[in-house]
Amino acid sequence: MAKNKAVIIVISAAVMLALVFGINQWLYLDKAHSTFENYYAFRGCVQLISTSSDSGICRTNSGETIKIVKYQNEWYLDGDLPWACLGEICFGL
Repeated sequence: MAKNKAVIIVISAAVMLALVFGINQWLYLDKAHSTFENYYAFRGCVQLISTSSDSGICRTNSGETIKIVKYQNEWYLDGDLPWACLGEICFGL
């Protein structure tokens, strides 16, 4: 009986840790996509090449040039837009 209780406690703790990690990641990504400046930092940009009201081009710390675009009032890497939305929640590929 005590062994079953210990297993239940361990499983419950693992589920709670997974939930906390998942919620933390969701909040982190939600903040990253919320503004151009946040997404610029999230992608590791170090040099702004050009910008407009709905897009920007920057150079990352690895030297790659990327385009950031605004889609449904959130910021994404060009070509990496979410493909399925359920209300406000969108899922990418």
